Amino acid sequence: MEHWYMLSLVGQDRPGLVAQVSAALCKAGCNLGDSSMARLGANFTIMVMVQWDGPVERLREIVHPISQSLSLTPHIDELSGGMEHHIEPDVRISIYAKDRLGIVEDVTTALAEAGLNILHLDSNTDSEKGSSNKTYYLHIEGTVSKGLDPLYSALDLLTSEKDMNAQLIPINTQIQ
Repeated sequence: MEHWYMLSLVGQDRPGLVAQVSAALCKAGCNLGDSSMARLGANFTIMVMVQWDGPVERLREIVHPISQSLSLTPHIDELSGGMEHHIEPDVRISIYAKDRLGIVEDVTTALAEAGLNILHLDSNTDSEKGSSNKTYYLHIEGTVSKGLDPLYSALDLLTSEKDMNAQLIPINTQIQ
């Protein structure tokens, strides 16, 4: 029986982290599955599903020297069901707004109520040239449970009531 774990590593960003981590895990006999890796500020985070058939204690022993040598903080969780939970998104949504407290809450609450299950969310800020104003960007992918109309309505409300710009792109052409 296959055993899958979610390994997350967080630390200061620098070139070569992904290569060094993946090489060390591969040499130890770990099979790497789905992953998400991102730079956040000056930090880098790696989340990767790892298939390892030995005891979790041995996996921790494998990860410890890798994370220590790269000054990364590790975390390992056992996953039930392995890789069969992979889901493709139905829609891609982009939101742009003047940066302020509560943007993520406003957007994610409205989209959840409209039937969106968020699979992936990236956000960042960018200063306008010559201005102290910052623009907040949200890029979201998810699956739809109530159709597209409730999502369009939620985005229309966010646009008018919360002074945001929004774009919804259907990925799955079967969704109405």
